Amino acid sequence: MLLDFHTHTFFSQDSLTKPEQLIAACHRRGIDRVVVTDHNTIAGALAAHALDPERVIVGEEIMTTRGEILAAFVTEEIPPGLSPQETIRRLRDQGAFISVSHPFDRWRGGAWRLEDLLEIAPLVDAIEAFNARCLLWRDNLKAQEFARRHGLPGTAGSDAHAPSEIGAACLVLSPFAGPDDMRIAIKGAQVRGRLSPFWVHFFSTYAKPYKRLFSKKTLDIPHQA
Repeated sequence: MLLDFHTHTFFSQDSLTKPEQLIAACHRRGIDRVVVTDHNTIAGALAAHALDPERVIVGEEIMTTRGEILAAFVTEEIPPGLSPQETIRRLRDQGAFISVSHPFDRWRGGAWRLEDLLEIAPLVDAIEAFNARCLLWRDNLKAQEFARRHGLPGTAGSDAHAPSEIGAACLVLSPFAGPDDMRIAIKGAQVRGRLSPFWVHFFSTYAKPYKRLFSKKTLDIPHQA
């Protein structure tokens, strides 16, 4: 099966993708499972899961005080601004699968310093080894090498902020049900993906001012700070 581990909906401040658009894109591209990982909220993931519970996994991308954590099978939303250790503890308490977002992407605010990443490596399930929105191949290669050195499997995702990005990067792996099955299946997974063109970043750049200019009634979305 194909799994896109990293996607966004309009519940992220830098995306305009509606949950139904995300699901339709998964159908078109043959994505069997998708983790919806909006920034610091599970609202979009819950909305998408209600539309297609067999395909959608509730996730969250959480900004900690050191970098971003990427989680799947989240049942209770984790607020931003906590330490990585506290974020991981709260995710562990609910049985979530824990990965680390684009750890070495030098162009991201949520990238990690090596010393901080080394502290949490024993505490997580995986490292995001391929993110399609990385501008440079070597940043993904560095993440893959880190995962290998520390005996961690790698997740892969499109980091899609627009429907056209869905499936740009994904994992090919055996079918799984919950987080424990995912931990087993992901060990034998293979990455299938390509880097998205640089201009996809304009989607997220455009989304922020668009949301400020237009009312939530016009967008049919909740207000985003």
